[in-house]
Amino acid sequence: MTVIDTSKWAQTSDLKEALPAIWDALQEKVDRMIGQLGEKSPHVAKADGLYDDMRLDWWTAGFWPGILWIMYDMTGKEHYREAAWAWDEKFEQKTIQDNNFHHDVGFQFLPTSVIKYKLTGDKDAKRRGLQAANFLAGRFNIAGSFLRAWNQDKIGWSIVDSSMNLSILFWAAQEIGDPRFEHIARAHADTVVDKFIRPDGSVNHILSFDPQTGELIEPLGGQGHGPDSSWSRGASWALHGMANTYRYTGDKRYLYAAQQVAHYFLACLPDDHVPHWDFRAADPLDGEPRDTSAATCAVSGLIELGAALPGVEGAVYRRAAERILLSLTQHYATWDRPEHEGILLAGTGNKPAGQNIDVSLIYGDYYYVEAIAKLLGWQNRIF
Repeated sequence: MTVIDTSKWAQTSDLKEALPAIWDALQEKVDRMIGQLGEKSPHVAKADGLYDDMRLDWWTAGFWPGILWIMYDMTGKEHYREAAWAWDEKFEQKTIQDNNFHHDVGFQFLPTSVIKYKLTGDKDAKRRGLQAANFLAGRFNIAGSFLRAWNQDKIGWSIVDSSMNLSILFWAAQEIGDPRFEHIARAHADTVVDKFIRPDGSVNHILSFDPQTGELIEPLGGQGHGPDSSWSRGASWALHGMANTYRYTGDKRYLYAAQQVAHYFLACLPDDHVPHWDFRAADPLDGEPRDTSAATCAVSGLIELGAALPGVEGAVYRRAAERILLSLTQHYATWDRPEHEGILLAGTGNKPAGQNIDVSLIYGDYYYVEAIAKLLGWQNRIF
């Protein structure tokens, strides 16, 4: 296996001029991943560079096929389409078995069924996407106006990650002209703005509500350092999710919320523009792990903000996205490791639980590909 040539961007300070070469390298990398991953449903690649193989109802199962569909849409090359085609069929089969699908069906069915339908017109893919939207809508708790997180006994819990799953509800509302889906999505988005996003732009990960009355009980630390800390990937979910919500609704309340989180996120970045896993984990943060997945999700949201705002105002967010992407490309990618099955290193999954620290994460890889594709003009947004 050959090492990918990085000479065209190794020393540049301008991401734009390097984008075509980076895209060519991504194609080579993803082509290699197709052979390496086979039928695996990847989540984490640790020090050995090998992605694991998770069950089909695991929340990350849609990201690898999502990469493939973006590559197909951008290149028209059939081998990407062939590798991506069957994933939503497998998910559907899992839905009629014992499973653990929950609030993250958007992460699973947006980058599979919904984009498959958009690109190919496949009616079964449309049906599966609508079924997932129905499932998510059924998790809405009217008292408190929130989408319930997880299953088991966490009946009153909701998490900021759900900001990203709202897109499947907005898509369903538009696709079949049924405003109920949008009503639910906007109600949860309002709860994100009012309860999850703090006045300074930092974000709660988990909120516990009384499911009977809707009263907020308390914030929980979740994957952040603690209840009052500032988990960087949580900020990226909120930033990107509210930017997407603005794109679907045109309601500037969500635009301003996305900007509020973006300003906080950017102000907290270290010199190389790649965030630590929690902005309040320690003082100083030297020695704390980075999280490249928080970086890539935020970047994709910043690009959305750049597209939503005119002229110089939008350019501020786009330039910030380009700075982060350039750092990721030059310092955190696996171009020189052909045997490594991930694209980016230095992801942090769940630091408080001691799980998946300094690893490759498939959702970090996905949002990296998505962001590069957006900068090259990709228009078939699914999130």
